[in-house]
Amino acid sequence: MRPKKKPQLLSEQDIDQIVVAQAEDDAAWGKPVRVRSPKPAGVPLPSALAARVAFFAHLHHEPSMEAWIERIIQERLDLEEAAFAGLKRDLATRYSRAQQEL
Repeated sequence: MRPKKKPQLLSEQDIDQIVVAQAEDDAAWGKPVRVRSPKPAGVPLPSALAARVAFFAHLHHEPSMEAWIERIIQERLDLEEAAFAGLKRDLATRYSRAQQEL
């Protein structure tokens, strides 16, 4: 029995050429593929932490623990992004001042 030949791998440029050549040919394309958004990620929490989350979710009138966690994470990401943008701005200012002094 002969070993099976590996299919020849196409370069990105070869794939681009094929796609461009077949772009207007409806027969070259299959049915559209429907993509659903992935299920939310499940994060295991220790029971003590889950109890604290449940307490604060209820305290803030959130419909679920997941909704409260999502809100808290979004708020934290907004803070982190703002801090990062400020740091980048400060570094750019310092760099431009240092360049002007030279």
